[in-house]
Amino acid sequence: MEKYLVIAEEGELKLAEQLGFALTEDRKHTTNGYTLVITGVGAFNILKSLKSLPQDAEVVNIGYAGSANFDIGTIVEVTESRLNHPNVTYPEPTCELFVEKDSPYTKAVCYSGTDFILQSDYKDCVFDMELAFIAGLGFKHLRSLKHVSDNLSLHAYHELTHGVE
Repeated sequence: MEKYLVIAEEGELKLAEQLGFALTEDRKHTTNGYTLVITGVGAFNILKSLKSLPQDAEVVNIGYAGSANFDIGTIVEVTESRLNHPNVTYPEPTCELFVEKDSPYTKAVCYSGTDFILQSDYKDCVFDMELAFIAGLGFKHLRSLKHVSDNLSLHAYHELTHGVE
């Protein structure tokens, strides 16, 4: 089975390494056998970058996410992926993700949006801009780990990920 580590931006490589996905010398693979794919941020980049991967591949998505109430620095193992559309309710599938049996991380739902989420009444969850679109491609073995980078603050996100003061 082919294995892929999917991140949105090169700045997430350090996070991936902290979570056990160290890169080999060629910087295209991990020491535990995953091929690295850097997609770019957002839905269009996900679809463009991942559409040709086999659906039976093992895909691990690692990235930063916001949360209305989780502490910054919390690592979340995503249990389910949904789209974020808080103003409209309609029938829509959700995607359950693979969760490591003995995972030490906080378990939560991830809501994906097409823009940075700056406020939400949703609690005990995380927000990103990619996971629901990855899940929508139908991978049979999808796992996601998210590092809470901010409490719905674009400035705090940039401070952590780009060193902005």
